[in-house]
Amino acid sequence: GIEEGATLLVGGLGKPKEGGLRTEDRDGYYVRPTIFADCSPEMTIWKEEVFGPVLCMTKFNTEEEAIELANDSIYGLTHYAHTYNAERRRRLAYKLQSGMLVMNQVELVSSAPFGGVKQSGNSREGGVWGLEDFCIVKAVSGLNGDDDE
Repeated sequence: GIEEGATLLVGGLGKPKEGGLRTEDRDGYYVRPTIFADCSPEMTIWKEEVFGPVLCMTKFNTEEEAIELANDSIYGLTHYAHTYNAERRRRLAYKLQSGMLVMNQVELVSSAPFGGVKQSGNSREGGVWGLEDFCIVKAVSGLNGDDDE
């Protein structure tokens, strides 16, 4: 990120300070919550799917530009959006290309399907959608015909 011109606002390399972790979490693998500004779609930090508390920010002028920036990725696990405008929420839900969308920090219910699109996967876990991956569908004809006895 920094090498390509992003501005590190908070966080960075290393584990969080010990005072910020619960005792039972201190031996795990963690990174500091990190925020980069001045990112662009050409940057590695923008293109890579980072699993950790990392946020890359950039400026945009219109809703359409924001959607284009968000969808310009080979990944599509989750999008997060914040708006009080109901019509905008509907447009974003329709246009953002991801398996999950969290609006205004309202968490998904535990029975909601979990999974992504593009290179973030195309199947779902959870609820009936997760069970469908374990089912085999069979088409059968002629069960209701006359007996030959």
